[in-house]
Amino acid sequence: MSIKPSASFTDTKPHYQILNGLRGVAAIMVIFYHIFEAFATSSMDQKFNHGYLAVDFFFVLSGFVIGYAYDDRWGKMNISGFFRRRLIRLQPMVIMGAFLGLITFLIQGGEAWDGSKVSILMIASAFLLHIFLLPAMPGSGVEVRGNGEMFPLNGPSWSLFFEYIGNIFYALFLRRLSTKGLKAVVILSGIGLFTFAVGNFSGFWHLGVGWTLADNNFIGGMLRLLYTFSAGLLMSRLFKPGKIKGAFIICSVVIVFLLSMPFIGSSDELWINGLYDAICTIIVFPFLVYIGASGKLKSKTSERLSKFLGDISYPLYMVHYPFMYLFYSWVWKNGLTFSEVWPVAIVLLIGNILLAWIILKIYDIPVRKYLSKRS
Repeated sequence: MSIKPSASFTDTKPHYQILNGLRGVAAIMVIFYHIFEAFATSSMDQKFNHGYLAVDFFFVLSGFVIGYAYDDRWGKMNISGFFRRRLIRLQPMVIMGAFLGLITFLIQGGEAWDGSKVSILMIASAFLLHIFLLPAMPGSGVEVRGNGEMFPLNGPSWSLFFEYIGNIFYALFLRRLSTKGLKAVVILSGIGLFTFAVGNFSGFWHLGVGWTLADNNFIGGMLRLLYTFSAGLLMSRLFKPGKIKGAFIICSVVIVFLLSMPFIGSSDELWINGLYDAICTIIVFPFLVYIGASGKLKSKTSERLSKFLGDISYPLYMVHYPFMYLFYSWVWKNGLTFSEVWPVAIVLLIGNILLAWIILKIYDIPVRKYLSKRS
C-alpha cells in the first residue's frame, strides 16, 4: 500500500498516491474523449468512445476515499463540519470552471449552438445558477447553449452535482448503515444500473447519462452515483491490501484501454455496448481501485509522476471543457477533419494540463488553505 501525506492540509489523513495518480490518468482520457466528440455524429461512430465511463471510476474512488478519510471521524466531526470540508475541497474549482465557461461563451459571441443570440441577463443567470450548482432545465432561458446541459457554461459540472448528492447521502444515511445494509444498497443499485445499461433506458445503448435533466438522464445519473459511490464506500470498510507489483502501470494501461474503446456491437447487437459499460462500472472499476490501493510505488520518478497526475486531476477535469466549446465551434463551422486539426488537438491537451497546474498553484491550493483557516 503506497500512501503519502497531503501537501495541502496537515489535518487530512495520508493519501493513496497510486489512486490519486489513476484519477489523473482518467482525467486525461476524458480530454481525449471530448476531443474526438468534435468529429462524431453520434456515440456509435466516435472512434474514441468510452471516456464518459471515467466518471464512474471517479465515483468509485470518491466513495472509497471518503469512507477511508471520514468513517472514523464522526465522533470528533459533525455533519456541518463534513459539509464544510467537502465544500472547501470541491467548490473553488466549480466556480473557476463556471468563470472560464462564461469567458469562453462570451468569446464565442454569446450565441447558442443554433446561432441565436443569448441575452446578457440569461448569461448572468446561468453563471449564478452554475456557481451554486443549480441545474438548468432543458429548453429554459438559462440553458444558454441550447444543448440540454444541466450546466451549459461548463458541462462536466454535472458530475459534481451528483458528487455533492453522494456526499449528502453519505453524511445523512450511508455512513449509518451496517456493512450488511451497505451491501444491500450496493447489490440493489448494481442490479438497477445493469438493467438501465443493458435495457437501453438511456436510449443510446450506453451509460453516458446524467449531464442533462432530459428523458431518463437523472435516473441514470443517480444509478451511476449510487452504485459506484456505495461500492467504493463498502470497499473502504472491507479493504485488506494485497501485495500487487506494478499496480500503477497495470491500472493505468487498463484504464486507457477501457476508456478508449470504440462503440461495441453491430446494428443488431447494440446491447453489447450497454453490457460493456455495465461490466466496466460494476466489476472492473472497483477491482482497479483495489489493485491501486494495494500497490506500492517503487521509485521517486513514479512517485513524482503519480503525485503530479493526482494534483492536476480535479482542476484538469473542471477547466478543460470551456475550451472544448471553442474547439467544437471552430471545427463545426469550418467542416474540419481530425487529420486537419490534430496539431491543435495536441496543443489543446497540453495547454489544458498546463492551465490546470497553474490554476492549482495560484488559485485552488491558496483558496482552500485560506478557507480552511477561516472555517
